[in-house]
Order: sequence, then C-alpha cells, then structure tokens
Amino acid sequence: MWRRKVILIVDDEPRTRQGLKNMLESWSGGRYEVLTAEHAPQAMELLAKEPVVLLISDIRMPEISGLSLVERLSAAEAEGEAGAAYRPAVILISGYAEFEYAQQAIQLGVVNYLLKPIRREKLIDTVERALQIGEERSRATLLERMMDRKLLEAAGELNSVAEPVKEALRYVEEHLNQGLGLRDAAQHVHLNPSYFSVLFKEQMGMTFIEYVTRLRIQKAKELLLQTKLPVGEIAERVGYQTTKYFNKVFKEYEGHSPGSYRNEVKGQAPEVPGPNEDPNEPN
Repeated sequence: MWRRKVILIVDDEPRTRQGLKNMLESWSGGRYEVLTAEHAPQAMELLAKEPVVLLISDIRMPEISGLSLVERLSAAEAEGEAGAAYRPAVILISGYAEFEYAQQAIQLGVVNYLLKPIRREKLIDTVERALQIGEERSRATLLERMMDRKLLEAAGELNSVAEPVKEALRYVEEHLNQGLGLRDAAQHVHLNPSYFSVLFKEQMGMTFIEYVTRLRIQKAKELLLQTKLPVGEIAERVGYQTTKYFNKVFKEYEGHSPGSYRNEVKGQAPEVPGPNEDPNEPN
C-alpha cells in the first residue's frame, strides 16, 4: 500500500504560501501531498505527526524564524523525540540576499536557499534535488539504525586479529543459518575449545556466543527492513529454530519485537518515490 509523502510549506504570507502550493501540486501529479503552515509552531505540530520528506520555509517569520524552526527540528532529532527520528530535507526562502542567513543555513544542513520571487523552473529544480538528498539521508538513517556498533568496532580491529580468529569469523558467516556452537568453530580452526574461547574474547572484545548472536540480529534487521519476508522465515534464515526464541533474543538486544522494529524504523524514514513512480502501485 502506498504511504503518504508530504511536502510542507511554511510562510506567513498567504499569497506566497498558496502560490508555492499550487506550483508543487501541479508538478507532483499526486505523488506528494502538499501541506502548508502559516507559522513555525503550526509547522512543528505537522512535522511531529506527518511523514514530511521536504520542508520549505521562509526565513523571516513573526516570533520564530525559519532558521529557528530548523534549529528546533535538529535539536528534536538529536534528543530522539517522538516523530523526530527522521529529518526531512530543508529549503529556506527569503526576500533578501542575506549572506549571514545563508551561511547559518548551510551550517544547519539546509539543502538550498531560494530568493523571492521564485520562478517555477527554479523551484522545481531545487525541490527535485532536495528530495534526492533527502532520499540519500533516509537510506543513511536506515543503515545507521541497522548497524550494530559493537560489531562495527570489532570490524575496525580485524587487521590485528590472529588468523585462527579470522578463519572462525569466515566460518560463522558461511554457517550462520545453521546450528552453530563454539565447539564447531574451534574444531574448524583446529584449536582446543577452551583456548579458542579465551582467544576469541581477547581479540574480539566479546564472547563467541555474543558475537554470533549480534551477527544474527544484525542480519535479521537487514532482512526486516530490506525485504517483506515474514518474521518466522527471517528467524530460520539467521539460524533460529523457533520464532518464539528469535523474538525473545531480538527483544533483548533491540528493545522491540522484530515486527515492531520493522514498523517503527520504516515508519520513521519515509520512502521517497522516483519521478516516474505511481503512488497507487503497492510497495
């Protein structure tokens, strides 16, 4: 089923607000829903509950400026507030060529800075590029959510790892979907299980069992977010014999059941359609 993708326009001038809305609705052909807000507090409410992929805001507005709005959005994202895990791409607009504003906007990660009056061709070109950047950020957000930091740290130290441990890691990768124990890996690298256990923990910073578990959960997260496979099949693919035990281990490491994790993370990073994508086609 198609998920809504929203472009939000924030401007205290009704004519500008409506003019931008009309141009973008004509261009999008229904691929995006275009919403408007007349001030920053109203925009923040919409950002908290709507799947906004692009924010277009005037810089100069009463009470809270466009720059302050972007700052608040960044702060909410950094603090992990609800609805703020995904940050939309941002375009700021102004009736003045103010270098200091432009410079600050760049520091806040704003995609572009447009001067009024805004020609349709310039607006559309800027919006298309901003949406592309937003899509790249969305993928990066998903990738970051998928990655196990402890596995990443261990991967960074592989150059200094002894060859038997490296061979054991390759063995684990190739047999992850099977019943896999420490004795199996130790036998594969021709080491005493007790010695192998100590060596592995010393060099990898975690026990063999923890490594295998983290790798299985890592692979499961990738499958949850990149495929539509049912949870039971994913459990089997990453080496768990029962879905019940997989759910238990996954929740211990991620704080959510696999299904909840899939729904939450996918919901926080809206998909951005390509220029020829039909919004009525199922995902």
